[in-house]
Amino acid sequence: MQKYSVEQVEQISRQWVEAMVVGLNLCPFAAPVVKDNSLRYSVIEESDTEKQAALFLAEVDRLLNADEQDIATTLFIVPRGLEDFYDYLDQLAYFEELLEQAGLSGILQLASFHPQYLFGGVDEQDLSHWTNRSPWPTFHIIREAQMSRALASYKDPEQIPERNMALLRKLGREGLIKRFPPLADYC
Repeated sequence: MQKYSVEQVEQISRQWVEAMVVGLNLCPFAAPVVKDNSLRYSVIEESDTEKQAALFLAEVDRLLNADEQDIATTLFIVPRGLEDFYDYLDQLAYFEELLEQAGLSGILQLASFHPQYLFGGVDEQDLSHWTNRSPWPTFHIIREAQMSRALASYKDPEQIPERNMALLRKLGREGLIKRFPPLADYC
């Protein structure tokens, strides 16, 4: 994708969340935090992975020190430096290691999104990959206690991934691009 400003990256990411994540109910827990405006979008311009890590830890600190009603969860968006999916996966592993080293396992978890996201062992053309495809490399920092509360009140949460894959396959590539036109740039 072409170079975008921080503001444009945030705006397009918001549109992706609203059109795809909430609009298709890919994450049934997203709508309340979007409605309450407690989903934080943190777009960083840094392409150096060590500097990204420092900014990631600062974002983790911000989340942990915020009231859940103010910042329930954070999308940490990295538009430069992690365009390659496998570089992204290395950074994801590093961020998870940093959380573990900080004693935050069981407190925070990460969900991963990337424009070229691929599930291992699944045909590259399968639309199921689009459940985790986003306009830019994104790390979703989630409070585990909040997720546990949400899962406790949701019937059959283990069915969410299968339902999402079936929905995306039913909509097809053209239907998904119609719903969120920027998908055509990276899918």
